[in-house]
Amino acid sequence: MFKKLARTLYGNFESREELKKFGLLAVIFGFTIGVYWVLRPLKDNVFINMVGVDWQPYAKVLSLFFIVPLVILYSKLIDKYPRHKLFYVLAGVYGVLALLFGIAMMHPTLGLANPLTSPWRVLGWAWYVYVESFGSIMVALFWSFAADTTNPESAKRGFPLVALGAQIGGVIGPFFVKPIVKQYGSAPCAIASAFLIFAIAGMIWIFMKYTPQDQLKGFEQKKEAAPKAKPSFLDGIRLICSEMYLLGIFVVVSIYEIIVTVLDFRLKALASSKFSAVVMAANGGVLDKGMLDKLLGEFMFSFATWTNFVALICILVGVNTIGRRIGLTASLILTPVLVGLSVVTLSFYPMLVVAFWIVVFSKGINYALNQPSKEQLYITTSKDAKYKSKAWIDMFGSRSSKGIGSLLNMLRKVIGNSGYAAISTVVSLALIFPWIWVAIYIGNRNKKAVQEDKVVC
Repeated sequence: MFKKLARTLYGNFESREELKKFGLLAVIFGFTIGVYWVLRPLKDNVFINMVGVDWQPYAKVLSLFFIVPLVILYSKLIDKYPRHKLFYVLAGVYGVLALLFGIAMMHPTLGLANPLTSPWRVLGWAWYVYVESFGSIMVALFWSFAADTTNPESAKRGFPLVALGAQIGGVIGPFFVKPIVKQYGSAPCAIASAFLIFAIAGMIWIFMKYTPQDQLKGFEQKKEAAPKAKPSFLDGIRLICSEMYLLGIFVVVSIYEIIVTVLDFRLKALASSKFSAVVMAANGGVLDKGMLDKLLGEFMFSFATWTNFVALICILVGVNTIGRRIGLTASLILTPVLVGLSVVTLSFYPMLVVAFWIVVFSKGINYALNQPSKEQLYITTSKDAKYKSKAWIDMFGSRSSKGIGSLLNMLRKVIGNSGYAAISTVVSLALIFPWIWVAIYIGNRNKKAVQEDKVVC
């Protein structure tokens, strides 16, 4: 039944082993994304309660300063360990840190029980940066691992299936945690996430043990010369700066993150204001942090569930088939067009319910359509581009563009909400047009590389 459904949605797989491989990858990535979407609502909820929503743009900028040393460490680990063993190392580190954070959140002074909201609450800042780094490193590592063990034709069949697994995990994770955070708050959920992260390492072990070796071969090209010397960490930056193809991927990632960072902040600001007012009205003007933690947490987990549910529906109704039927380039173009329409809609209807569905739609369509298409662009690149350049693009590029979007969000405190809304809308729409142009360029370059059986760079 599963095989028939997969072939109906994604095309004919070459063998049972190929379908099994992508099925396992879908489970692993679904579990990883499920954990991430448990951590992500907790990130915003804990930070808003401890530090305050107005400081969120500063937290985005702060996370940028941690990216460079993390990328350096990530690159060194790639040189030192096999790809699957790197999963074991990173899952262990992130699992232990999640456990320590959860215990700290239960502390009566350092944790969520403290009613003080202040920019000096270090735990809130540290937790925010931790979750941001988890989303960057673990997701980037998975896609690099998948691209390195998959050829272009197989990826067209299998990557959408992997994306389906991711969205199922993204729905299941926050859906089941939502009633827990509503009842008990954020700290127990953080502790539980630690054990879920440990489980990712076990899933990678199962994948490597039971996947046939012939299914672990990536894009093989005869025209790529063997490297004369061991690549250094800076090779990733040099490739991005010297290769228009990689620079184009960098631009696509960056513009999306800038626009969605602005939309996301507008949603969080509206939510924080509304639920703080609800709590104060229910407690005679007193802001009960425990009650706010549970109400805001419930809202954040609803947002997470619906975001992934929209992406899941997009996949099930065949949005991912666009890449096969009308080409990769068309898939890359659709995302900026749809995000642009979302920006225009929110500018006319700046309300919480509208912002909620606008951000849900923008993020959902990215996970369902743009992400799988973007990851296919790396298949026709060298190993250095797959790992080192991709690490810089997905981590540094993503975080730096979120930092740029956060700088724009800081205008809200300076010029007021109406002026900020107008400027952010104009800037977002202005970025849509170069996004579309670059998407056309890199899509065509990828198509040519596959036809000629050459690496792009």
